Amino acid sequence: MKFADVIIPLALPRNYTYEVPASMEATLQVGSRVAVQLGKQKKYAGIVKSIHSQAPGAYKCKPILDQLDKEPVVYPTQTAFWSWLASYYMCTEGEVLNAALPAHLKLSSETVLQYNEAFGDDYTMLSDDEYMLAEALQIRNELRIDEIQMILDKADVYSVIKQLIEKRVCLVYEELKESYREKKENFITLNPTYSTDEQMSALFNELGRAPKQMELLLAYLHFSKTQGDVLQSELLKKSGASAAQLKGLVEKDILWVEKRTVDRIQMGKGEIKVDFELSTAQAKALLEIYQCFEEKQVTLLHGVTSSGKTQIYIKLIEDCLQRGKQVLYLLPEIALTAQIIRRLQKHFGGKIGIYHSRFSNNERVEIWNKVKSGELSIVLGARSSLLLPFRDLGLIILDEEHDSSFKQQEPAPRYHARDAAIYYAALFKAKVLLGSATPAVESYFNAQQGKYGLVNLGERYGGIEMPAIEVVDVKPEMAAKKMKGNLTAALEDAIRETISNKKQVILFQNRRGYAPFLLCTTCGWIPHCKQCDVSLTYHRQADKLHCHYCGTRYPYIYTCAACGSQTLLPKSFGTEKVEDDLHAVFPDARIARMDMDSVRNKDSHNKMIQQLEQQHIDILVGTQMVVKGLDFENVDLVGILSADSLLSYPDFRVNERAYQLMEQVSGRSGRKHGKGRVLIQASNTRHPVLQYVIDHNYRAMYDAEIAERQYFGYPPFVRMLRITLRHKNEQTVEQAAKVLGNWLRPHLEQQLVGPATPIVSRVRNNYLQEMMIKLPRDTQIIARTKDMLREFFIKLQTEKQFRSVVIIPDVDYV
Repeated sequence: MKFADVIIPLALPRNYTYEVPASMEATLQVGSRVAVQLGKQKKYAGIVKSIHSQAPGAYKCKPILDQLDKEPVVYPTQTAFWSWLASYYMCTEGEVLNAALPAHLKLSSETVLQYNEAFGDDYTMLSDDEYMLAEALQIRNELRIDEIQMILDKADVYSVIKQLIEKRVCLVYEELKESYREKKENFITLNPTYSTDEQMSALFNELGRAPKQMELLLAYLHFSKTQGDVLQSELLKKSGASAAQLKGLVEKDILWVEKRTVDRIQMGKGEIKVDFELSTAQAKALLEIYQCFEEKQVTLLHGVTSSGKTQIYIKLIEDCLQRGKQVLYLLPEIALTAQIIRRLQKHFGGKIGIYHSRFSNNERVEIWNKVKSGELSIVLGARSSLLLPFRDLGLIILDEEHDSSFKQQEPAPRYHARDAAIYYAALFKAKVLLGSATPAVESYFNAQQGKYGLVNLGERYGGIEMPAIEVVDVKPEMAAKKMKGNLTAALEDAIRETISNKKQVILFQNRRGYAPFLLCTTCGWIPHCKQCDVSLTYHRQADKLHCHYCGTRYPYIYTCAACGSQTLLPKSFGTEKVEDDLHAVFPDARIARMDMDSVRNKDSHNKMIQQLEQQHIDILVGTQMVVKGLDFENVDLVGILSADSLLSYPDFRVNERAYQLMEQVSGRSGRKHGKGRVLIQASNTRHPVLQYVIDHNYRAMYDAEIAERQYFGYPPFVRMLRITLRHKNEQTVEQAAKVLGNWLRPHLEQQLVGPATPIVSRVRNNYLQEMMIKLPRDTQIIARTKDMLREFFIKLQTEKQFRSVVIIPDVDYV
């Protein structure tokens, strides 16, 4: 008898083992989806992790209900990767599966009510709601929960269902339903009878009395010759014909309508065409990368902004494709894919595809299948594309590898795409290239220690100079009240000059909305979210107060809740306020804003980038979206409106992050035509990070940071693990954290920091407690500590008062 370990998309501590029915023994494969039952009734689609002959001793196996796939949806490499992710990042394989699989490949059963024919038609003992539902069931025979909610016009329908089941009016069962649907389109073909010139001539004579049908037929013949397959919708649109004219030709058996399956994701056409030459510096860097790859799996390319790193990536991709391998090109933000995909499609045509969270569920299934089959050779995407089922991966490129967006925050697995990519590549014996103008301190440290290869590209492409950076002190102008909005005179003059020279401007402010908070000038009261311990941000366009943690929106507040005065004023400023100020100062300028509020739609970011490239925008104001890797040749001026907000956040990485943001946004300036200019507005003009940015001196920043981190015991010299406890009751979570801390302290001693209340102590009506563990860089000690933590987590949640406390371990948090 055979058994299968099945991964179910739930946070189960271990995988269940199921019995393989004799009918499936010959066809069942590792990586296939199977329908299994969990508990009394619930059914799920799980993934077979392994097949063996060892029955579990602790429980009796249930049989696998159904095999859902003829071919596996993942390879053994992916299931091995999932196991590592679950182990390293302290989550379950079910949570990894849930994150990896597109929604339409994850099936869970749906409760279906079926009318009991044996009940008869005596409804006298039923209430009004029960009668209404029983009558609907008798008519329809079967109903699902959402349909019942519509019939009864209320969400809570379970009490009614329970009564009907008890009175034997209906039966209940669980149905597992496939969600993915192929896309079908109507194609037009010519009846093969009309294949000769004589037959076509006779047909034209026959249609002489139907000129509209003749026009449509001629249009079809033209399209079939120029583009091959003719889509019904395109034929009618381009020919201007009506559906009735087409129907006439179909009824005469001249044209046939054929329904075919089509791809939702239209792939580009064309073959590999890398037709550019690298500069001397780029060619040298490429050669050094190949030399590093001979000895090391991972290489760090430290190239200044606008040094042409993307062209080096293209050469590496070309080489990888010629060896028949797949390539994964990772970017930190969905926003970046819009510009990069156009550059890559120019060289690699239909061999490249994009994968990220803004695709529909059906589209994601299709991309998943194309990657698995090897039809897609190159995948460009955000961190989630790392979980795709690659067949034969040869190279992973992480562009902007320093970016914190590569770390998954919610939900589990809370993996770092950079570190996970290195492990994933090792499973394929593939290479990893990390690229950045401002590498993460940890990555540069690994390169300095010889763990990674290191290649420097220290000059901009085409000999363009690095931009000149000037720090503007805002204190004198603020004191004299001379600032126009949030612009100093120096920045205003620079913007005016740049626009008059037909050049473009980017202004960076790392806060969205109009004002980060409202303040009562009488008593100092600040409106806070009712569910989170954070101030509300005012969004003027919506005229609402937004919580950026839980997303709740509140009406604007005119009266202070504390003292009753009406002296509430917006304080500080976000991108919306900057945009307003710019319209007032530069009324004739074309101004746009790029932040999460303005580019929510699937294509809105791409459209804005194209507008900037085509010079339809004079001034672009934005958050971090404008910082990362975008290439605009006509941008001559970059303004950083508030460097102080970047340098004052309470985090050990604050100086590194501030340097990276300022250096990256500075790099958008002067990329093609002459030396650019950068103005940084700051109050604390003597901050050492500002001098590093002025000098474009990454190494000085790194040396200062690495010395401090070693002295105080922070990464890369230790591994950090954060434990967050969450509960709706403040006393319960505090007590749970205290108990867990007392258990851990004898084992961890000085390595444990906390527990303590975090800066934001409540989110979505859940109170938080945190503790931090610093561990030496020893894999055995780290593994033992994680095992110990898992045991204590289970122990804590077996105690009745802490059963509902949520424990969130975050390994290598950022």
